[in-house]
Amino acid sequence: MSTTALAAPIRVNTAGVHARPGLGRLVAVELRKMVDTRAGFWLQVAMVALTAVVVVVRLVVGDAADHTFQSVLDVGLQPAAVLLPVLGILLVTSEWSQRTGLITFALVPVRSRVLGAKLIASLLLAVAMLAISVAVVAADAGTTLSCNVTATGRGGTATAIGTGKLVPAAPTLVTAPVITGTARPGHILTCKRGTWTGASTFTQTWLRDGSPVSTGTSYTPVAADVGHVFVCRVTATGPGGSLTVDTAGVTIQP
Repeated sequence: MSTTALAAPIRVNTAGVHARPGLGRLVAVELRKMVDTRAGFWLQVAMVALTAVVVVVRLVVGDAADHTFQSVLDVGLQPAAVLLPVLGILLVTSEWSQRTGLITFALVPVRSRVLGAKLIASLLLAVAMLAISVAVVAADAGTTLSCNVTATGRGGTATAIGTGKLVPAAPTLVTAPVITGTARPGHILTCKRGTWTGASTFTQTWLRDGSPVSTGTSYTPVAADVGHVFVCRVTATGPGGSLTVDTAGVTIQP
């Protein structure tokens, strides 16, 4: 008579098996759903491609006023502004359009957590598309665009090289503006605008507690200014747009 030896049972680590997925994992799942389908994937590709196309078209046509950084950026954001709501609809309805509703709500019974993950995922996608649009516009800033036309006929081929258009870059701050002088009534405060690139004109505005009180490169406090905080707002303007920067505040002493 023979006996059979029983093998030792295999231990299985069941820790965390019944733990619900964290919010970060839910957001990652929702982001993945945006590219898992052909509709979601090609919609995002279309947004990037249309952004590049409209930026190039705006830079090739139009006058100098249409070639500023702000003007090109406004046009470059239009494809995302139109197509992002469509992508949001696909995201919200993905549980039914992709037939994953039973799995999703079985693993995460609290629907508010699923909807919260969808909201966070949509916000992350919107920020990403904004960054891509700004990057596309910034990549063309400071470059020269030209259009070459090639005509082919029975007699051969000829190419005409168009005149290039320089895409102006937006003003860039190199060193920050500061207020110098003694912050007391009767003493002159001077607003040094700092150093910039891509700027040709500058405007200095003096603010007292956030409200404008004067313009110019200097300001002389009076007795009524004691105890108030003054800031000099410098606006730099160039062919590529404008940029505004505030100095650190100074408090007028008695």
